[in-house]
Amino acid sequence: LFSSLTLFNNIITMKFLTISLLVASASAFTAPAAPAARTDTGLNAVGMGVNGFGRIGRLVTRIIMDDPESDMKTINAGSATADYMAYQFKYDTIHGKYGGTVETDGDFLVINGQKVPTTRCRDPSEAGWGKAGADYVCESTGVFLTKEKAQSILDGGAKKVIYSAPAKDDSQTIVMGVNQGEYDGSEDFISCASCTTNGLAPMVKCINDAFGIDEALMTTVHAMTSTQAVVDSSSKKDWRGGRAASGNIIPSSTGAAKAVTKVIPSLQGKLTGMAFRVPTIDVSVVDLTCKLSKPTTYDDICAAVKASAAGDMAGILGYCDEPLVSTDFESDIRSSIFDAGAGIMLNDRFVKLVAWYDNEWGYSGRVVDLMKHCAAVDAKVKA
Repeated sequence: LFSSLTLFNNIITMKFLTISLLVASASAFTAPAAPAARTDTGLNAVGMGVNGFGRIGRLVTRIIMDDPESDMKTINAGSATADYMAYQFKYDTIHGKYGGTVETDGDFLVINGQKVPTTRCRDPSEAGWGKAGADYVCESTGVFLTKEKAQSILDGGAKKVIYSAPAKDDSQTIVMGVNQGEYDGSEDFISCASCTTNGLAPMVKCINDAFGIDEALMTTVHAMTSTQAVVDSSSKKDWRGGRAASGNIIPSSTGAAKAVTKVIPSLQGKLTGMAFRVPTIDVSVVDLTCKLSKPTTYDDICAAVKASAAGDMAGILGYCDEPLVSTDFESDIRSSIFDAGAGIMLNDRFVKLVAWYDNEWGYSGRVVDLMKHCAAVDAKVKA
């Protein structure tokens, strides 16, 4: 009996110590907490609108509503009725139930007590952006991705259009944390590039600035998206892309790596890549295998990234030294989270680096940041 009691006490003590250590332990990985729901807008908040209420449009709206520096003025939803928009906005399989209140009043969404008008215009020029005060509009339908097509949004009274996708013409491309200084207010149509370009470019910039990159290949292991088939379907353009997203690892092409060279021109001809689409719902990861210009150590690479993540690229580039997996990065607002434990080095100039990114939430955060950045620059130019 005495032995049993001693064993029981030892087990309880060990469990208590384990819990204490877990609570007390500190880590370089810090997932940003979800913002509290807004109850009002700031005096100098940027008037914003959203054209298209799909995955990105809804998440951009969530972020705007919880940001005191942003003011949602109107949403053009295509065909969705206000009550269905409220349902879509309130519930999300990945990012959870919205933390604030969502109601409807006729064609208005009432979010946290703020009435947001909604329209269902196929022609964005009829959506009343100017009348509503939506100076900066997120184009998230995927349709109006050229200056010619997006002009209809300006015709509706908006001042600037920010594409939540790569441009299909020579519209300016800005990746926050990388080349936002190139925006000078003269452009009316600005692309936020793709989620993968945003997941890759901050890490590439950090490494290239510190050590130089002679050549590199990128692979993104990318979560499923709505463009893929749920079960085997057909695709004349991409036969493999027509196969079931939910049951296959699907090799695919991507322009994300080459797009990085648009925002870091010194890497033109030195960087390209491909993708694997995998059957997960959200969060993707980039693998950058590169030959460096300068010899270094993996520890020095980690130190450079960690310094950037805490310094000039804070909130954009992250640093993680915990053994985490994809779901641990769901709803992470940062563009690119460097995984210190996942990279490997063959020699002092040849290295494989890994970075996670929430291809929905992190990217949507950058779209809002870009809209605010454009507004801030425009205000200085006007002054």
